[in-house]
Amino acid sequence: MVRLEELTYIQAPIVKCFDLARSVEVHLAGNVHWGESALATGGVTSGLIGPGQRVTWRARHLGVRQSLTSQITAFEPSTYFRDTMIDGAFRVMWHDHFFRAMSDDATEMPATEMKDIFCFAAPIPLLGRLAEMIVLRRYMRALLLERNAVLKRIAEQS
Repeated sequence: MVRLEELTYIQAPIVKCFDLARSVEVHLAGNVHWGESALATGGVTSGLIGPGQRVTWRARHLGVRQSLTSQITAFEPSTYFRDTMIDGAFRVMWHDHFFRAMSDDATEMPATEMKDIFCFAAPIPLLGRLAEMIVLRRYMRALLLERNAVLKRIAEQS
């Protein structure tokens, strides 16, 4: 299993960062290179995803058209949520999103620390472990970094 951890500092209020991280539109903007879309298959296709809700994403990754359905399986408003793959190419996958306000008083510019912990395992144990080490770790980190950069840009612009 691969565990990726990233910290992103954003000059914006915690509530704004939390909501942008749950936004289907921001997710799509952060994955524009892969032709990602949210499918209408009994889940959310726009707006903010909340507790218990699902989204099915479709995109081309590593040259293969794939679908992945995730569900919000843990939710603490403004500070934490987890999305968990319930159907897709990986054996397991979950993404924990943590948010912490970095400024205390009203005179400071609001700032938020966004921490991602992203865990996944390839579907085939032995060959999958090799793929995790050679390709998937770097590929998935690049996806996460691009998504976070887009979220940061949107949060700090408005």
